[in-house]
Amino acid sequence: MALNKNALIRYKTIDKCLQNHYRKWTLSDLITACSDALYEYEGRDVNVSKRTVQLDIQMMRSDKLGYNAPIVVYDKKYYKYEDEEYSITDIPLNEGDMNVLSETVEMLKQFKDFSLFSELGGIIQRLEDKVYTEKTQQSPIIHLDKNEKLKGLEHLDVLYQAILKKVVLIVTYQSFRARQPSEIVFHPYILKEFNNRWFLIGRPGIEGIRPIVTFALDRILSIDFDTSIAYTTKEFDGDDYYKNVVGVTVSNTKPERVQFWVDKHNAPYVMTKPIHNSQRLIEHREDGVVFNIFVQINFELERVLLGFGESIEVLKPEKLRKRIHQKLKNAVKLYHSPN
Repeated sequence: MALNKNALIRYKTIDKCLQNHYRKWTLSDLITACSDALYEYEGRDVNVSKRTVQLDIQMMRSDKLGYNAPIVVYDKKYYKYEDEEYSITDIPLNEGDMNVLSETVEMLKQFKDFSLFSELGGIIQRLEDKVYTEKTQQSPIIHLDKNEKLKGLEHLDVLYQAILKKVVLIVTYQSFRARQPSEIVFHPYILKEFNNRWFLIGRPGIEGIRPIVTFALDRILSIDFDTSIAYTTKEFDGDDYYKNVVGVTVSNTKPERVQFWVDKHNAPYVMTKPIHNSQRLIEHREDGVVFNIFVQINFELERVLLGFGESIEVLKPEKLRKRIHQKLKNAVKLYHSPN
C-alpha cells in the first residue's frame, strides 16, 4: 500500500503522543499535534480534519500496515495504548519482511568493494544479525554473477572516489599486448561492468581532450593522483557513448544493421534476452526467427554471436558473415587434429 508523506508524519505523531503516558490525549489534542507536526515539516498550515485523524487511528489499529496498534479509548474521550510499551517503530518483522531483508543483505554485500556501500557495513551487519537471530539461517535465494578471484577489484573504490571528486589519476597500465607497463595521466569518467569484468573509461593526457580510452581494471598495476592537473569531463555522456555497442569496445565506425537467424529452439531465449536494446524481430520462419540489431561491429559482438554456435546464422552484413564463417572454420580445424 502506497503512503504519502503527510500520512506517515501523522502516524508517527500519533504514536509519539500515545507513548506519553503523563498526559491524557483527546481526539482534539491529536488533531492539534498532527497539524503542528505537519507545519514543522512542511513550513505551511495543513488542514487536518477530525475525520482524517479518526481514519489514521483506524489504519494504525488494523493489519494493513502491519501495525496492529492497541489503541483504546477510555473515559469515552481519551486515547492511549493498552500496552504501554508499544510503539509502531518497534513492531516485529514478519516472515515476509525477514525474507526480503535476507536477500537485500546478500545483494548489498556484493558491492563491498565500494566505500559508498562499505559505509553501510555496520548497518548491513546489524541487519544480518537481526535477520539471523529471528529466523533459521539459509543459503541465499538470489545469486548474482561474481568472480571473487578477478584481479583489479581492489581498485574499484579508489577509482569511484576519484570520479566522484573529479581527480586526475596517474595510472600504471599494461595491456595484454604490451611488453612493458606505461604511466598515463588519466581523467576518469565512469566505471562500467560487462561480462563480469570491470572497466575504467575516460580520457588520457594532461588536457583531457584526447579520444576516449577504456582500461580493464585487471590490467591496472597501480594508481596515483595528481591534484595539480585540472580535471575535465569534456561533455561525456556514458549512455550516449555506449548506445550503439555490445560490450565496451567503441570505435569511430558507424553502427550497421546486423541481421541474424536463430533456430526455433533458441529464438525464445533471444526474444526475452535481446543481444542489444535495438533488437527487432523481422520474420518468423518455420525453422526459426530473423532479428535485426543496429550496432557497431566489435569484438564483443562477435563473441556473443559465436557463443550460439550452430544455433545462429549471421545474414548481414556480408563482411561480418564472412568473419564469423572463418572463425567457425578455424574452430572446426581444432577438432580434426588428433589429441
